[in-house]
Amino acid sequence: MINKQLLDPKSIVVVGASEDTQKPGGKVLKNLIDHKYKGQLYVVNPKADSVQGVTSYRDVKDLPQVDLAILAIAAKYCPETVDILTKQKQTRAFIILSAGFHEESEEGAKLEHQIVETINAVGGSLIGPNCIGVLNPNYTGVFTTPIPKLDPKGVDFISGSGATAVFIMEAGMPKGLTFASVYSVGNSAQMGVEEILKYLDESFDPETSSKVKLLYVESINKPDLILKHASSLIRKGCRIAAIKAGGSAAGSRAASSHTGALASSDVAVDALFRKAGIVRCSGREELTSVASVFMHPELKGKNIAIITHAGGPAVMLTDSLSNNGLEVPTIEGAKAKALLEKLYAGSSVANPIDFLATGTAEQLGHIIDACENDFPNIDAMVVIFGSPGLFPVYDVYDLLDQKMKQCKKPIFPVLPSIINVKNEIDHFIAKGRINFPDEVVLGNALSKIYYTPKPVSESAGLPTIDVKKIREVIDNAQNGYLNPNELQSLLDAAGINRAGEAVVKTQTDAINSAKNLGFPVVMKVVGPVHKSDVGGVVLNVKDSETVAREFDRMIKIKDTTAILIQPMLSGVELFIGAKREDKFGHMVLCGLGGIFIEILKDVNAGIAPLSISEAKDMIQRLKGYKILKGVRGQEPVNEEQFAEMVVRVSALVTAAPEIFEMDINPLLGRKDKVVAVDARIRIEKEL
Repeated sequence: MINKQLLDPKSIVVVGASEDTQKPGGKVLKNLIDHKYKGQLYVVNPKADSVQGVTSYRDVKDLPQVDLAILAIAAKYCPETVDILTKQKQTRAFIILSAGFHEESEEGAKLEHQIVETINAVGGSLIGPNCIGVLNPNYTGVFTTPIPKLDPKGVDFISGSGATAVFIMEAGMPKGLTFASVYSVGNSAQMGVEEILKYLDESFDPETSSKVKLLYVESINKPDLILKHASSLIRKGCRIAAIKAGGSAAGSRAASSHTGALASSDVAVDALFRKAGIVRCSGREELTSVASVFMHPELKGKNIAIITHAGGPAVMLTDSLSNNGLEVPTIEGAKAKALLEKLYAGSSVANPIDFLATGTAEQLGHIIDACENDFPNIDAMVVIFGSPGLFPVYDVYDLLDQKMKQCKKPIFPVLPSIINVKNEIDHFIAKGRINFPDEVVLGNALSKIYYTPKPVSESAGLPTIDVKKIREVIDNAQNGYLNPNELQSLLDAAGINRAGEAVVKTQTDAINSAKNLGFPVVMKVVGPVHKSDVGGVVLNVKDSETVAREFDRMIKIKDTTAILIQPMLSGVELFIGAKREDKFGHMVLCGLGGIFIEILKDVNAGIAPLSISEAKDMIQRLKGYKILKGVRGQEPVNEEQFAEMVVRVSALVTAAPEIFEMDINPLLGRKDKVVAVDARIRIEKEL
């Protein structure tokens, strides 16, 4: 739990402080002194009477009562120190910089556990161990530099890596990005990224709290907390971006179903962030650029005006925006002509609006005013203005600052000349502004933010299903793949449309069933996992003689226990699957089915339970979505029924968490109905 002593301590002790500012204990003390910590500062160093001008106590037992302890001592000494401070000095907040805990050894893990138990027993707060510390406007409790500008309206940043926290601050500060707080959680022994986010949500004040949150996460241990509190913060008006590292294909494992192969833990992270409304970033530059966009008014539409005095950057930005789904619309008409008359000959207002290398601050003002007031098809502006170094451009940047205050439409400044006009850019940033030095990085960030959806509703509105029947089937089933009768019962109980079928074990039953279902039929083996690979699927069987011959052949295929007979149906092959992912619950996937799932892997995923709007979004984001809409005269797929099936699978796995993997592949989609043709469900109950 985060408490007042951690956030705003009236007294701080640095245990292990040193004169050597190249050591953590020396540097954290120097940072506290240099940045004017206003409370009472204490030091514990058994070999000194004074450290950096602060009176030193030889033993923690000699200290007065103290709110916050920052420990920079060997791991083996930390448990006893924490014990004395909690019990004798009423210390209720701890930042342990020291390494040597669970990240290093089993013995270190025991020390860490002991510390957490001691702090929990008194309701205290612990950040770390193995971290760089905490920064907020009240104190600079880190042993690193640089120290960013600390502003309550800046960014709240939570990082699972201390070094990465430093690098992200270094990436953001030159742009003008400010920080409200920085939490480096290290080993997350008591509190991790999730718990800090929970605190930021529960303590959020719309008048005083930062509205931008950044996360760097290496492992997600409590996705339910991230979903709940990130969604809540965004609904309150915040914007959140995150890096989740460690999601490469190298971490995937073999799986026995299409869903298992496609639904990696990284796919789960994507689905989680999308459901929560978090903008997922892939690196430091992207994260700080997205955060910088967040510090501007929200982009309400996709139409961007590019205002430039240099052609090349405008072309690159146009490509970036257009390739990522934003628009650079043509500007024309009488008002466009009136604007052009205020610019030098050779200028263009078609968009990009190019007012030439000789363009003036006054002309820039005319352009911005026109985009704000005269062109309703423009939602935002990007102003690109660098310099060859021939003359100062203070007047341009001052005007830009003034217009950013006046305009309702967001204006994003691209000031690329970070050497030629460094002083002018510093002057601009000192006004509280942010610079985007690279137009393509900005374009990509704008697109990513625009197409990240808002958090889903807290109530998914699941369809009505027969939970009693589902539980009956699941409770009586064994681990492994369900037999056809069990599978059919589950699909029926979930309200999932399926083709008529029969499971037969004799040639006579096969012939009779085929006649009853109506020719032509499909015959499939029951038992082998990959039916096609063993010759276990026969299509378009048109007569009894073929049924008899194929039954005799197929029943002899290894592992076959019966033959499944279904009517031969037509339509677009679709796919729905689900997989239980550790800690995340169930992911539900949908896409094109049949062989396309193996070749194209065109699927989207969501975390159950899913709403109908989430299911439709998953379908509409498919690369092959135009196939579902019907192309070149082909019949379209009933999108409403497809989405409803996705939601019903979501409801099924919510009612039956024992389902480890399931595939419905293919479903056949037509304009009048969507029908499940083949399915597999694997049960895995905890022993």
